[in-house]
Amino acid sequence: MALNLNSPFLLFITLSLSLFHFPSTTSSRISPSHTTTLDISSSLHQTHQVLTFNPDLLQPSKNQETKTNTTFFSLHLHPRESIHTTHHKDYKALILSRLARDSARVDSLNTKLQLALYNLSKSDLHPTQQTMIRPEDFSTPISSGSNQGSGEYFTRVGVGQPSKPFYMVLDTGSDVNWLQCKPCDDCYQQSDPFYDPTQSTSFYPLPCDSQQCQVLDTSACRNNKCLYQVSYGDGSFTVGEFMTETMTFGNSGSVNRVAIGCGHDNEGLFVGAAGLLGLGGGPLSLTKQIKATSFSYCLVDRDSGKSSTLEFNSPRPGDSVTAPLLKNQKVDTFYYVELQGISVGGEVVSIPPETFAAGNSGGGVILDCGTAITRLQTQAYNSVRDTFKRLTQNLRSADGFALFDTCYDFSSLSSVRVPTVSFHFNGGKSWALPAKNYLIPVDSAGTFCFAFAPTRSSMAIIGNVQQQGTRVSFDLANSLVGFSPNKC
Repeated sequence: MALNLNSPFLLFITLSLSLFHFPSTTSSRISPSHTTTLDISSSLHQTHQVLTFNPDLLQPSKNQETKTNTTFFSLHLHPRESIHTTHHKDYKALILSRLARDSARVDSLNTKLQLALYNLSKSDLHPTQQTMIRPEDFSTPISSGSNQGSGEYFTRVGVGQPSKPFYMVLDTGSDVNWLQCKPCDDCYQQSDPFYDPTQSTSFYPLPCDSQQCQVLDTSACRNNKCLYQVSYGDGSFTVGEFMTETMTFGNSGSVNRVAIGCGHDNEGLFVGAAGLLGLGGGPLSLTKQIKATSFSYCLVDRDSGKSSTLEFNSPRPGDSVTAPLLKNQKVDTFYYVELQGISVGGEVVSIPPETFAAGNSGGGVILDCGTAITRLQTQAYNSVRDTFKRLTQNLRSADGFALFDTCYDFSSLSSVRVPTVSFHFNGGKSWALPAKNYLIPVDSAGTFCFAFAPTRSSMAIIGNVQQQGTRVSFDLANSLVGFSPNKC
């Protein structure tokens, strides 16, 4: 039957359809060059996979190279869940525990900053009794307790002669290296046997007048042996002898006489790893002790079973987006980056230029592998969030979740194009984030949230969710930081 284009019936259908809104699978009013695709199906698949992941199936990095330079050290880097099976009932519960730990981590870094600004000592913080929490509730199960909780990346390091391997947590937000030691007065559960100094020929207890002992924040002396204590804002702590040991970095070499804490009394939210590698900028950090001119890491997706590498003294990738690496004279641990601004969907967000400015009175933007979610000063966060919401009005919204106030229902979609979020640096350089680094699933049903959060602190933090899949290179000799996407 021929269709009459002048039919009133057809006109009724046309008018009726115009009354209904059909959600698009792309963000509107944005040039395609300023959008990127979020693979919803792949992200949701990983939310199921991480709950059943078998650590024995851990995949080594395909991009790892064998190098012969004797000053180059390389270690495998693993996400937390790839070496410790989670027992959460579902992905939503896993995310809630991650976010709770992450908030405590951020509080700890801000406490560290405030102590430094007001010239207070960590020794003023006294350990407190902790509530028992299950081992799988920790993503960074050591060093700063719950405040180190969501830095989810571990590496395998050899300690002693003969060398014994231990899983250690990476932390760019602290300096003192330590691991649990026999005899244990009070030690938490770890996956490796405890380090036994009597079984190592390279163990050397540091005397009280040693340079390493003198630069500890909190130390004491007993029988001319240096004792250390590292305590944290949540009351977690480690106490023991300060020693030097030989540390072995996979097959790439070893370094003698590295100062490291031999913890006999370790309490707090530390369950899982044997200890911590401090990669901060202070004098006792691993990077300073091995005289590294640079180091870099690439953080794989926390929900994947893959691994990457932590490298010392390797050349920065040629395609790196670089920015000045700044230091705060009052807190030399943190790595500050000179951030100029943020854009969403090609629009530079209106943020006062002084918002991200670093200074000895606080402020600035730090890079931290232990914090999960990027924190922006409240005014900056509100501007970024509002721009993102305005450019995604056609996407179905969902209720807020934990610290996230901007969420979406993607349950009926397999992919979606969204506005690109980019960090901008001096000289017109920019680092564009993949969509999965700022829209993350918070359940297995298709709820995704905008993975930024506000902070009342003057200090912003670029967290590990935003860093995933990018090799972050710290060129310490030239005070530069580089970002190289897809270099894991």
